[in-house]
Amino acid sequence: QVLLVESGGGLVQAGGSLRLSCAASGRTFSVNIMGWFRQAPGKEREFVAAISWRSSFSSTSDSVKGRFTISRDNANNTVHLQMNSLKPEDTAVYYCACNVLGTSTYDYWGQGTQVTVSS
Repeated sequence: QVLLVESGGGLVQAGGSLRLSCAASGRTFSVNIMGWFRQAPGKEREFVAAISWRSSFSSTSDSVKGRFTISRDNANNTVHLQMNSLKPEDTAVYYCACNVLGTSTYDYWGQGTQVTVSS
């Protein structure tokens, strides 16, 4: 099992920045891909960004491309999401998730962290 704990959410004005972090513990040797998702009130959960734990692969959704950057710190089993030029529509609960080797889904999820962007 992999335990994921997010941090770094909060309230920020439009145009501001936040950095989310997700610390993984447990069977971290099995982690393959780490991802960030978000869910706004009344909306479905959507993909934000993902990064491979073992290669240079990363992916970012079109809605945040150029503003959000995903990065990893393998030594500390942590993935970060740097969010710049935030917009009110970025307001959501942000979830960290991981895919483990041998599966095709995101197998473990964090509890989520609230990001609120005021206009």
